Amino acid sequence: MRIIGLTGGIGSGKSTVSRMFKELGAPVYNSDERAKKLMVSSKTARQKISELLGEKAYSNKKLNRSYIAKKVFRDAELLKKLNEIVHPLVRKSFKSWASRQKFCYVIQEAAIIFENENQGFYDKIVLVTAPEEVRIDRILKRDGSSRERILERMGNQWPDSKKIPLSDFVINNENLDETRLKVREIHSLLLDNN
Repeated sequence: MRIIGLTGGIGSGKSTVSRMFKELGAPVYNSDERAKKLMVSSKTARQKISELLGEKAYSNKKLNRSYIAKKVFRDAELLKKLNEIVHPLVRKSFKSWASRQKFCYVIQEAAIIFENENQGFYDKIVLVTAPEEVRIDRILKRDGSSRERILERMGNQWPDSKKIPLSDFVINNENLDETRLKVREIHSLLLDNN
């Protein structure tokens, strides 16, 4: 079984592309969703995150996402320390999940593969891109976040120009019909190369 990394900047449409792969039968693991669950369910993670970010990181035993985002997206060192707590848990969870899949490839959707120098873990990497203004518009509609906060988060991710040469496949996700065709093309190539 091959491990495919699916990555892209915030607002690029990774989740949309993931759904398209799922529709074709590919198992997809969403790292961000799993990380949020592990940050609550893991006692060790809760303790370390509370020590790092303070007791306000949790409210009524739930993750205080807006508080955490305000702290870490303005402080690269704090974000790095948080990732050092969460990413090993996600990797362990992903490996366990992947071992139970029966398809010829699995996809791990992860926002920051290159930024964490994790590209060596994957057999192939699919990068989802979209113009910056399109991405900002999508996030404004989805999260109701401020433009300033969105730009802060984008600032913690590499630009597409740096990720494209390192990727095996690139999907420009502006037109859904074209995106769907590209997903099918990549899916066929992944099936053929087994």
